[in-house]
Amino acid sequence: MHADMPYASLPSGEEIPALGIGTWKMGEVADERPNEIAAIRAAVDKGMTLVDTAEMYGEGAAEKLVGEAIRGRRDDVFLVSKVYPWNASQKGVIAACEQSLKRLGTDRLDLYLLHWRGEHPLSETVAGLEALKSAGKIRHWGVSNFDVEDMEELMNVPGGGNCAANQVLYNLSRRGIEYDLLPWCQERRIAVMAYSPIEQGRLLRHPELIRIAKTNQATPAQVALAFVLERDNVVAIPKTGRVARVEENIGALELDISDSDWAALDAAFPPPQRKQPLEML
Repeated sequence: MHADMPYASLPSGEEIPALGIGTWKMGEVADERPNEIAAIRAAVDKGMTLVDTAEMYGEGAAEKLVGEAIRGRRDDVFLVSKVYPWNASQKGVIAACEQSLKRLGTDRLDLYLLHWRGEHPLSETVAGLEALKSAGKIRHWGVSNFDVEDMEELMNVPGGGNCAANQVLYNLSRRGIEYDLLPWCQERRIAVMAYSPIEQGRLLRHPELIRIAKTNQATPAQVALAFVLERDNVVAIPKTGRVARVEENIGALELDISDSDWAALDAAFPPPQRKQPLEML
């Protein structure tokens, strides 16, 4: 375990690493497979034991890759996957989970998320998720791309209060959730998982971010990750298929950014002054 690893906590009190690894677009190019497997294994070795995937990613290809990468080490990993909204009927979510487990080569998920809202009533989805939990197929469940109104609706559904996490787009250039959704989740100890924490690399050319990175003898990606990790009960899941990038990401934990540098980042990437629609990628 990495000495500087911060943790987020789930409503149950269980702690999970605040820096993990995402797998979107992984498992889709045969030549990249060895690098991607090595990156996931390196992440787990370094204490970034939260591995995030979804049935959507490569239509199951990413789950198969993750399964191969964590074979023999399942107990070292906090494994997260997601269900398509159209599979999220009460019976559909159970069937989809079984398929994910098969591809991942495991008997359980640590966290299972509804990828985004669809046509199925939340009451049906939650009933299916609760059944999976009772059966020991999943340990926790949550949602993804839910705004405050969605979360409030979820809380009013039988069992909805058992939601453990909400995975949303969050990074320096997309701070809308700080206005309302982030504090709402923090109050309830519902973990917020930040996907695309470096905006898929687009952030890294920003001159102010580059300047602050140089000041801190860091890379722009490390500063962007440090920004997300500075938030209470937020988990960053940068995707990478390169061991060198895993090592760069873990370096974000070593940074000690000054108040004046944080203020400069706030000036360059202003926090929201009013409610904003939830952004998605």
